[in-house]
Amino acid sequence: MTPDTDFPSSNTDWSALETRTERSQALQRVWRGFMTARPAVGLLLLALQGIAFALGQSTHAPTLAITALYAAFTLADRLRTPARLPLRRLGMTWLLCIGLDVGVFALLQALQTGTTVNYTPLLALPVLMAAVAGGLVVGLATTSAATLLMLAEALRFQLAAGPDGPGRLLQAALTGTGLFVLSLLAHQLALRLAREEARASRSQDSAQLQAQINALVIEALAEGVLVVDEAGRVHTANPAADALLGGGLDRGSLPRSLMAHPAWQPLASLAQRTFEDRADLGADLPIAQPQATPRELRVRTRLTAVDGARDRGFCVMFLQDLRQLEARIRTEKMAAMGRMSAAVAHEIRNPLAAITQASALLEEDLTEPAQQRLNAMVQQNARRLGRIVDEVLDVARVRQQGSDLGQGTALPLAASVYAMVDEWSRQSGRAQPALRLVESLPAVRFNEEHLRRILVNLLDNAARYAGPGEESIRVHTFAAGDGRPTLAVWSDGAPLEQGVERHLFEPFFSSESRSSGLGLFICRELCERHGATIRYERLRPAPDVPAGNAFLLSFAPAQAGALPQ
Repeated sequence: MTPDTDFPSSNTDWSALETRTERSQALQRVWRGFMTARPAVGLLLLALQGIAFALGQSTHAPTLAITALYAAFTLADRLRTPARLPLRRLGMTWLLCIGLDVGVFALLQALQTGTTVNYTPLLALPVLMAAVAGGLVVGLATTSAATLLMLAEALRFQLAAGPDGPGRLLQAALTGTGLFVLSLLAHQLALRLAREEARASRSQDSAQLQAQINALVIEALAEGVLVVDEAGRVHTANPAADALLGGGLDRGSLPRSLMAHPAWQPLASLAQRTFEDRADLGADLPIAQPQATPRELRVRTRLTAVDGARDRGFCVMFLQDLRQLEARIRTEKMAAMGRMSAAVAHEIRNPLAAITQASALLEEDLTEPAQQRLNAMVQQNARRLGRIVDEVLDVARVRQQGSDLGQGTALPLAASVYAMVDEWSRQSGRAQPALRLVESLPAVRFNEEHLRRILVNLLDNAARYAGPGEESIRVHTFAAGDGRPTLAVWSDGAPLEQGVERHLFEPFFSSESRSSGLGLFICRELCERHGATIRYERLRPAPDVPAGNAFLLSFAPAQAGALPQ
């Protein structure tokens, strides 16, 4: 038979258990109850003796005096601050409380001249409290003292009464045995009470700690969290939920009904359906924003309830901004495509080099014009494929280099742009674009080679769509409204379609079949690496000039204090 683990075993650490007993609030309450019971017992004894006197029975004067003194002392002792646990040893606290009770009750029993009143059962009160409050040693010592006093009184009675003495002595022995059993059981119960209270205290501490951790996690979540009851009242909301709902979920105003705000009624309806269906739901809900376009939220609900409880628990709602979710998915997808494209580009480079070399060798032996044209087509498409491979690998290299602004150098914007535009014009064979460069702009922090790649890419795009006029392409530098040095590359091409403009800087997107769709994406990556921004606008550079397409680069100044005030 397996022993009951709730009771101490033979190797139990009694000192540790007794230490927990000392700190037990429940035992402190029991001790205060004992201190209250003492004057109650004294007053009850006085009342009984008064009733006996009223009924015509004789009253023993010493018994009455002892009872009155005991009642007065215990009442005064209760009115002052009672002694606190523990009663570890038989000291002054034990003597004035438990020892006094044992002595008084034993003396009252000894002063009895008849058999009408038996004070022996009152000894159970001090024995019980000694076992509970004082531990095993004090409890057994108190029980031993009470038993010895009862045996001494019984022996005295035997010597005085003659034949009736042995029965009195046997009764005292049986009563003492019962007190010992009571003391041991009371001590076991006290230890168990202290152990259960310590366990409950540890559980409460763990629950509070877990609640604090949960609150910190919810506070830091980027996902909105709402805790809603069946009546549609919000009991808990983290800052992310307040931001997604456009504000208004101040913690000081919680709980707050979702129906009180018209824009939150879709959430209230979803929570109500969750309680009705008793199932977890999900939906994409439009939430109106004050003075803004509605925000699309992806909402998931989870029902929390305790089996057997009368209430139906809470509905926990998780809110996500659908635009941010789609942007994150798109970013992850583009990152995966970039890694795959770089791996494919590496695999293409070697056979492409072999094709180019074979075509060059074959060109030396070809004499017929038709074959030479076919070979020229091979070389042209091989060069085009080579440029695509280089652009894909450039994207991978730009991503790996990160966004360290310290790699840029201080460049004079006007002089650098003039030299780069002149070089592009000579190499491409096109007329030089119209320039308007402001030399008083502060130097910008940028890598010169990266700036050349961006400018050449933008000029190539402008030349592809610009008209035949002399000033169909313009390059300007100026200070933007926020004081940042800005470079603009403008062309008089047709306006971009809305679908093209939306995906303009995404990788592998192009409106032409012969383009890799990586040029503007690389430009944006290089700009972000150096703390600059690039954007597209449809603008008119001068009153007498038609509107055109412009790409604007805003640079970070070379020094922190270089921005104009």
